[in-house]
Amino acid sequence: AITAAIPPVFADYATLVHPGEKGRPRETTEERAQDRALLALLETHTTPQPWWLGYLETGASDIVFWDAPKLKLYSDWSYVLVQAGPAQAASWRPANGWSNWKSTELPELMFPDDRSCLVSTLWDDDWTCIGGSTTLVAGLLADSTLGRRARRVGVEQDATPPGHFAR
Repeated sequence: AITAAIPPVFADYATLVHPGEKGRPRETTEERAQDRALLALLETHTTPQPWWLGYLETGASDIVFWDAPKLKLYSDWSYVLVQAGPAQAASWRPANGWSNWKSTELPELMFPDDRSCLVSTLWDDDWTCIGGSTTLVAGLLADSTLGRRARRVGVEQDATPPGHFAR
């Protein structure tokens, strides 16, 4: 269920599949275009304010602040959580294409200070879960870059996108 990644407190939910396929070389140009479109959509649907960015410590990706205290979330996974904004979300972990499993360079968690939405990518999934307003999810589905990989899901519905496997 979507609640594996997003708490059941939002009006609407969606998943967004990352570009490319596991086991194939990464297409970082397409990934960055999708990342930019997602950040622009989130900025459009939130008032100007600080965001919280969470970087998951997997050993396979950069957590940006290696000596910062870590917070345990989900299944006791360690995250570095920092207050910043969309510009930092887009630039602190630059796409370098070295990791075949990681299909986005955005933080694994992103949410504005008012907690009006939440974007969460679990470490072993090749999609992102999004919770927020109905207008945010409608905007996601209608976006020319994001819409073809996005899917609305209900709280009780299996959030795993068709053709993908939850681990």
